[in-house]
Amino acid sequence: MSQELERVYTINLGKVLLSVDTHRAPRAINMIKEFARHHMKTADIRIEEDLAHQIWSKGVRSPPRKIRVRMSKTDEGYVLVSPYADEKESKDTPDKDSKKGKLSKDSKKDTPVKDVTTDAPINEVKKETTVKEVKKETPVKEVKKDAPSKVKKETPAKVKKKSK
Repeated sequence: MSQELERVYTINLGKVLLSVDTHRAPRAINMIKEFARHHMKTADIRIEEDLAHQIWSKGVRSPPRKIRVRMSKTDEGYVLVSPYADEKESKDTPDKDSKKGKLSKDSKKDTPVKDVTTDAPINEVKKETTVKEVKKETPVKEVKKDAPSKVKKETPAKVKKKSK
């Protein structure tokens, strides 16, 4: 038949949450079939396997809240419900690189980075001291720990009880 019998819908499956949690995914399948019957005016509805996998992906208890589907009426008289794949039609929009005032990533890499203090490129600036030299110059403070003094714990002498 003609292409006019192919439509894209977003089906709200929010009412699925009102049913018992162990019956939510089958209820979502039934809701999609009811929606297709109502909008495509045909009793014979077939759901594609990919769409069923998408509904059951998080298990029986948590199907998606909304789902985007493509419904197409076939020559045999049944409606095939399949998941909608986004077709990007934004080829006529200009690229971000061509906008005025913004530089592309490649042009930023070409410009040399300058040191603020000397106004010379960073590659040409020589560091006066390196990390190793700094470590050698700075004196290390050594903290001497006194040996722990041996403290004898005095134990109480055993008291002998006199017997009568």
